[in-house]
Amino acid sequence: MDFGFNIEIGGETAEKKQSIIEEIAYRDTWGKGISSYLSMMYERLKLMHNLLANDGSIYLHCDWRVVNHLRLLLDDIFGADKFRNSIAWNYSGWNKKLNSGYEKRYDSILFYGKCEKQIFNSFFEQWESKEEYVKRRKQKLLIEEGTNREYVLSDGGNGTRIKRYLDEAIAEGVVVDDVWALDKLNNSAKENVDYPTQKPEALLERIIKASSNEGDLIADFFCGSGTTAAVAEKLGRKWITTDLGRFSVHTARKRLIGVQREMQANGKDFRAFELLNLGKYERQFFMDDLSNGKRKAKEDLYVDLILEAYKAKRIDGHATLHGSKSGRFVHVGPLDVPVTQSRLMDIFEECRQKLYTQVDVLGFEFEMGLIGKDIDKKNGSTYIISELKEKGVSVTLKYIPKDVFDKRAVEKGQVKFFDVAYLNTREITKGKSIQIELTDFVTHYTQDDIEEMQQSMRAGSKVVIEDGQIFKIEKDRNGIITRTVLTQNWYDWIDYWAIDFDYLNRKEILKTKNESGTIEEHWSGNYLFENEWQSFRTKRNPTLEFISIAHEYKDPGKYKVMVKVVDILGIDTSKLIDIHIT
Repeated sequence: MDFGFNIEIGGETAEKKQSIIEEIAYRDTWGKGISSYLSMMYERLKLMHNLLANDGSIYLHCDWRVVNHLRLLLDDIFGADKFRNSIAWNYSGWNKKLNSGYEKRYDSILFYGKCEKQIFNSFFEQWESKEEYVKRRKQKLLIEEGTNREYVLSDGGNGTRIKRYLDEAIAEGVVVDDVWALDKLNNSAKENVDYPTQKPEALLERIIKASSNEGDLIADFFCGSGTTAAVAEKLGRKWITTDLGRFSVHTARKRLIGVQREMQANGKDFRAFELLNLGKYERQFFMDDLSNGKRKAKEDLYVDLILEAYKAKRIDGHATLHGSKSGRFVHVGPLDVPVTQSRLMDIFEECRQKLYTQVDVLGFEFEMGLIGKDIDKKNGSTYIISELKEKGVSVTLKYIPKDVFDKRAVEKGQVKFFDVAYLNTREITKGKSIQIELTDFVTHYTQDDIEEMQQSMRAGSKVVIEDGQIFKIEKDRNGIITRTVLTQNWYDWIDYWAIDFDYLNRKEILKTKNESGTIEEHWSGNYLFENEWQSFRTKRNPTLEFISIAHEYKDPGKYKVMVKVVDILGIDTSKLIDIHIT
């Protein structure tokens, strides 16, 4: 599958799109729920169709609840004549005796091509032995007279029979049809990364080999645990994978680094990859589009959007405060620049004058040094947040998540604003080389913040937060309850950390097409973080390294080192360190 990036949305009349959605919703007992879901899926599938190259294919995995609805949408978008197969993914399990029907033991994978002729390579399944081949094909084994050569008779169509010699048939394998007997992921499998919706690599290997060639570009817009990207990398395909969930993106990142290490150990080539978030350029583009470029309208819409996602009420008559929530006032930070110390001082001054004691400051980015664990007595300085608290105003800094731009996530109350964490390091320098040691990490999560973590826990267990620590509570079949502390020490919060030893060396360059059609390049104002060194936990190896390798600089000078930590809830925290190499 090779995706191009000339995105042209439109062409379909709103009436045509809405009519099919309303018809499906009318006949379904889910009512508004299914209608909202189908509207969302229509828009996303339409975009995927536009991105898809002419010789590309799409595979959509779904179960019995939505397969018929989604097939109607795909027929409308791709055309019913582009339907190729409804693949039945059959998997084993314990069958129960039911009173109203049969045990559901397969999912559907809807397969469509974009044009009449798309890339397709028949997939052959190999058998371990000739006995297994004969048994699975339900054929009788015969022996050719005079040669002792074994063969089977296969149906050749129109009442004819074809002789197939067993050694040749086994060497070639059996062409796979549209019923795939592949078990779901085993809990003890090496590839298992403990992600609830993880698919087996064998399933994606079959799909990718069938509908792409080496060097083609594979895209998965519902990333999950990153199985598609991991298999694509191993098979020599390029890939793009995306997801709205930060836990999903973090899981995929660790998995792909693991794939790189495995390929490197085996002497195979692998590609570097970039992790790109919704940056300020994309945020600006979104708000310009929403407000038709009108500056005042954009500012008001932006503040209203963030307050709605934060579930805060808009207030008027204030210079720096925009809303209130549960007795705390709320300031919405700027769209395209970090929240600075001077901005915090303006907020503090208004709170002091109006006798307000609590305020939440929401921002996409924050100036370095605003928050710390305690007052830095050794250097005779204080962190601004600690200083303001001592003066009577409790300020909480919270990150604005990219989910605020997903209307459906906002409507469903799924947008989470997390506190800015505190990260501390120690630099070990020797000549032109440096090592970074991770020395402290502090978070301020509440019980509401750990809902995402619950999805990775097995049934019968629960996670609670008390006094800044996370506990896992489990109840066994005998009713005995066990309580395990997951965060006894500060480093138990950390799942992954990485270092870019020369952060300012890689500017993010954006390419845009002007009115004349010429491609222009300009700097977004951001820098690209490169994982030059990292340590992370895996299911099989849960330990972390806390001191990095030694990095040696070629030339003396001043450098910026970026340290990035991802905690067990999938939240990023970064620290920028000034280094002077003599």
